[in-house]
Amino acid sequence: MSPASQRLAGRATIEGTRRYADKLAGRLAAGHFRELAGGVAASTLGLGTYLGPEDGATDVLYQDAALHALELGINFLDTAVNYRHQRSERALRTALGTAISRGVIRRDEVVVATKGGFIPFDGAVPRDPRAYFAATYVETGIVKPGDVAKGGHCMTPRYLRDQIDRSRANLGLETLDVYYIHNPETQLGEVSRAEFMTRMRAAFGALEEAVAAGSIAQYGTATWTGYRVDPNDPGYLSLSDLVAAAQDAGGADHHFKVIQLPYNLGMTEAFTRANQRVKDRVVPLLEAAREHAIAVVASASLHQGQLTRLPPMMAEYVPGLTTDAQRALQFVRSTPGITAALVGMKTPAHVDENATVGALAPMGWEQFQRLFSAAGG
Repeated sequence: MSPASQRLAGRATIEGTRRYADKLAGRLAAGHFRELAGGVAASTLGLGTYLGPEDGATDVLYQDAALHALELGINFLDTAVNYRHQRSERALRTALGTAISRGVIRRDEVVVATKGGFIPFDGAVPRDPRAYFAATYVETGIVKPGDVAKGGHCMTPRYLRDQIDRSRANLGLETLDVYYIHNPETQLGEVSRAEFMTRMRAAFGALEEAVAAGSIAQYGTATWTGYRVDPNDPGYLSLSDLVAAAQDAGGADHHFKVIQLPYNLGMTEAFTRANQRVKDRVVPLLEAAREHAIAVVASASLHQGQLTRLPPMMAEYVPGLTTDAQRALQFVRSTPGITAALVGMKTPAHVDENATVGALAPMGWEQFQRLFSAAGG
């Protein structure tokens, strides 16, 4: 890990992110930036770093893509410690350093989100994964017997503290703007729901301590299935229960402020499926998040490339854009309750294509409804 002296001080701020938005106001439409908790302005498009082989060539692709995205008005960067065996975080570190040295951004202008939960390798799959795990996590006391679920997921306070420090080192940042527990529903396959909630309260307690220490600014959960399935599904996550756990850990002023889940033209459950109880009502996830003042970030906005070819008739419902990828992103960022749409980008051409969406305002409600109906919603 890098020493603290080599980490960039500061975090995304209201003043910094608004300064960034003002610099790019001439090329971006009103509504391109939305507020996270505390008033920080995040672009409605975010760069994801999940896919790609664990090699130097892909590192460079992500470095160049992230730098170009920052130049074009995308100030929301998303990664995870396990993405490409920690290499995606390290690629963003290089990109951020380059962008700052060239005067493209200042530290307080960019929102960096990462995740912890899945036990990561270090750069590549080791020759002996068991020996690596034992030496790195067990013998050091970071992980104890019984801490790990499904062979590779952990969210104990001790483990999360370690992972936060690894991510801070990888990214070269003193403070992580958003820190997610990564797919916590993974644990529900092995432990009871009561034990799961006990673990979540402990995890949130550790994250509240990390906020107090200045290691992270706010936290949340990044999920795949948990918020999309029916309440009777074994892997279901109740947002109200998690908010209550955060209140137990941090009081009324807790820092559980953002969640992430897949949402796109083919996966619309966050908008359409009433599966979250809020007081005496059962509502879709996006409405529940609004009730709890929690921002929602959409992952898989292009369904990992599957939505780059849409039926030709879709073009008439999204005027002003030229590609299906742009239209799919416009659908996501225009959905009421979505703060930002994440999309993986590894080439300047893809950044150029996707960033073009920022020149258009998100669709209004009537236009969105027409598009949603045309898409079969």
